[in-house]
Amino acid sequence: MIALGCDHGGYSLMQVVKAHLDKRGLSYRDFGTFSSESVDYPDFAKKACEAILSGECDKGILICGTGIGMSMTANKFRGIRAAVVSDCFSAEATRSHNDANVLCMGERTVGPGLATMITDIFLDTPFSDEERHKRRIAKIED
Repeated sequence: MIALGCDHGGYSLMQVVKAHLDKRGLSYRDFGTFSSESVDYPDFAKKACEAILSGECDKGILICGTGIGMSMTANKFRGIRAAVVSDCFSAEATRSHNDANVLCMGERTVGPGLATMITDIFLDTPFSDEERHKRRIAKIED
């Protein structure tokens, strides 16, 4: 299950991502927001991250205007490794090298077509499980 969260600045792109997840038959839990009315992004990042940490969800996708605010909020939670991604190479690398569990994107920086490609790469790329990457992740979590 994928935890989803967005603010008003990411609402439209989240609708594209949700439709894409539906087309792929992937299950998700949408923590909102549910309109383009102005809201505070930390509220929605927190709900999604808590669902990941509780085990209800495996990964998350958070979208705001730039992805930065969502990422900053998500990374405050121990056990969350969120990455702002705006290209396909970074989507693959953050999964295979960093075992990122939250993808953050910005509606103002990533178009719909690219967002769906990034989403697929992020969700489909496994962690490499290489010792050097495990060692580095452990240092992050210290």
